[in-house]
Amino acid sequence: MLDLSKAKRVLQEQKRVNVDFPTWMVESLDREAGKLGVTRQSVIKVWLAERLEKSALTHPSSGTR
Repeated sequence: MLDLSKAKRVLQEQKRVNVDFPTWMVESLDREAGKLGVTRQSVIKVWLAERLEKSALTHPSSGTR
């Protein structure tokens, strides 16, 4: 039997962070999230992941922290 209760995804462990954004930025994120039918958090995660992947391709010698 496969017990997934203790399974972990490599590089997918979550860590909560708090980030303060200017009001205009939150409003823009909310508009984009509404257009896409997703949450604000989803937009932030996808956009940050895209940017970090692009940066890793541009600067492959940079390590992660």
